[in-house]
Amino acid sequence: MARDGSAAAAGGERVAIVGAGLAGCLLAVLLGRRGVPVTVYERRPDPRIAGAERGRSINLAISARGLAALEQVGLRDHALKQALPMHGRMVHPAHGAQNFQPYSADGERAINSISRAELNRALLETADGTPGVTLRFSERVTGVDVDAGTVLLEGADPEPADVVLAGDGAYSAVRRSLKLDEDADFLAHGYKELTIPPRDGGFALDPDALHIWPRGTSMMIALPNLDRSFTCTLFWDKDDFAALDTPEKVTARFEAEYPDVAGLIPDLVDDFAHNPVGSLVTVRCWPWTRYGDGAVVALLGDAAHAIVPFFGQGANCAFEDCIEIDRCLTETGGDWARALSLYQERRKANTDAIAEMALDNFVEMRDRVSSRVYRAKQAATHALERRLAGRYVSRYELVSFSTVPYAEIPARIRRQNRVLGLAVAGAAGALGLAGVLRRRRTPRRG
Repeated sequence: MARDGSAAAAGGERVAIVGAGLAGCLLAVLLGRRGVPVTVYERRPDPRIAGAERGRSINLAISARGLAALEQVGLRDHALKQALPMHGRMVHPAHGAQNFQPYSADGERAINSISRAELNRALLETADGTPGVTLRFSERVTGVDVDAGTVLLEGADPEPADVVLAGDGAYSAVRRSLKLDEDADFLAHGYKELTIPPRDGGFALDPDALHIWPRGTSMMIALPNLDRSFTCTLFWDKDDFAALDTPEKVTARFEAEYPDVAGLIPDLVDDFAHNPVGSLVTVRCWPWTRYGDGAVVALLGDAAHAIVPFFGQGANCAFEDCIEIDRCLTETGGDWARALSLYQERRKANTDAIAEMALDNFVEMRDRVSSRVYRAKQAATHALERRLAGRYVSRYELVSFSTVPYAEIPARIRRQNRVLGLAVAGAAGALGLAGVLRRRRTPRRG
């Protein structure tokens, strides 16, 4: 393939997708339906047969952006049937009663808790049934030779590819092989997953909420599952995980920090000992594409822009990447080189914006949500949304319940707050003037 991408517009390209996760499968379906033959390489065994990896991000929060993408491949309704709506946060403070904080002003909007494995399975089945899509499991891609136009495989000969779309995760082998300008920012916190099983055949906690135990510098969350269990995720400093090296220390920490839930996790000690501690990383790199004499390569999803999970937007954001690639192919008449260049130009600012908002939301979830000031502010925000419907919209609403580009949200919030500040100042000034006039008109006594 020439560096100007001329061969990329010729049709009949050999297209490879690296990674059969959520984004890789969705993109395979979109391309297959365009009549583009695709080979998908996945390092893991087929998860439909082997099952999900222990302790790996079992739950996802799918919201408006993800649902819009799934609708394009006919999976929106299926996903919602496999999901549980969460209409707000149930905050479990260290002291005092738990309190429910609705996500939307009307209390009707919800984010959806769904099993990662179930959603991946549905996308795999759809990809498997799409003409032109070939799934190859237990084949680890170690890199791409863009000049030779080959995908490099561990323990096997390179395979030809004209277009390589890498959705192989935050630790992408393809990204490393391209030697891009990248930065991986790891939090000092890690995460570990635990399970609250059903209690007396029902949910042990309210299933209509995402539960949060904010503890200042750390937190635990719990999301409901269809089998009436909850998946809990601890977000602690990694040193804190390592310090709990005996069953007694684990039990004591939970009884001290999470007394209302410690007795609901019968396998606490075993799960804590055996479930891995995952890392939390924000990946930024540029460019997302590489053009060689033999192939064009583009990154998507976590491979291009891994974000921390505190806004529940990782999968939603990756799905938007897939939709944008498909849209750009339409706009460029199937010219891969032009389409992928356009894709990265449109998406980069958006993914940078959600990365920053996700980091900020971590502080909000682990600390601010338990304060009276925060609750009062949220109540005021929802009141404004009801009073100024369509004109005043919260950041959470814009991120989770709209498809407004992420990059537009911070500026819109600043603009709203500026107008609101002027309005409040104006109202205060008017009240002050009215008071002065009243005093002037009031006759003096005596």
